[in-house]
Amino acid sequence: MPAPKTPHTVSNPDRSRLAVLGSPISHSLSPAIHRAAYDALGLDWTYESADVTGETLAAFVAARDSTWRGLSLTMPLKRDILGLLDSRDDLVDVVGAANTVLFGEAGELRGFNTDVYGVERSFRDAGIERLRLVHILGAGATAASVITGAQRLGARQVQVSARTPAKAGALVELGHSIGVEVSITPWGETLSGHPDAVVSTVPGGESVPAFSHEIRSASALFDVAYDPWPSNLATSWAEAGGTVISGLDLLVNQAVGQIRIFVGGDQTVALVNEPAVVAAMRAALDRR
Repeated sequence: MPAPKTPHTVSNPDRSRLAVLGSPISHSLSPAIHRAAYDALGLDWTYESADVTGETLAAFVAARDSTWRGLSLTMPLKRDILGLLDSRDDLVDVVGAANTVLFGEAGELRGFNTDVYGVERSFRDAGIERLRLVHILGAGATAASVITGAQRLGARQVQVSARTPAKAGALVELGHSIGVEVSITPWGETLSGHPDAVVSTVPGGESVPAFSHEIRSASALFDVAYDPWPSNLATSWAEAGGTVISGLDLLVNQAVGQIRIFVGGDQTVALVNEPAVVAAMRAALDRR
């Protein structure tokens, strides 16, 4: 017989409603993994999805009542929310995006970023504890979290392949602020050096630059896309014998950070019996 579930002691126990926001959002896997986590934790919480755009975000947030605990945000809402926050953690300012909102006791909005934690933990789960040089494909918002997560693992050089290099200056500034040398290369041009990891932040199915067998066999690939999976890039990496990290790992790990915040208000404090919670979240993905 399984051991009884022991709910966490949480503030405002009547705040039991959560949701992920975006547009479109019906495809989101977040409800499945969050619900599995709260069930494993013995928490009678609900987690839904809501189709919300930047234009309707403020009205949606303002309409939440005292039963609401928090929100998960997809792009571009991670940036649209910034002007609505009453407080934010340091990472929100570093990366310029908040993917998590916690409603305070008086209804105030507290913003957090767990994408950086998700990047770092995904690398560590794959046995990668140290990075020096990282290549990133794509210069969007996800790249900022990747740079910051890589810096936490020691990276001091990042090369970004950008379709529009002129719009990637913010990543260079981000790198400067955290001690990482970020260089921008036009899309399709060869990136230099032998990276410890290549991170693709582009949507699944998009064509990406080719990498040599030497790089694919020796460097880890972190492909943040997971639909379709495996991507062509991930398949080519596996065929070369290289390490492949899936976007599903990032999805689960950033959600763990969110759940820590929703439960205890602090993403650095592990959940009770967290390995079992994570296992339940991954099992939910396997059943999809």
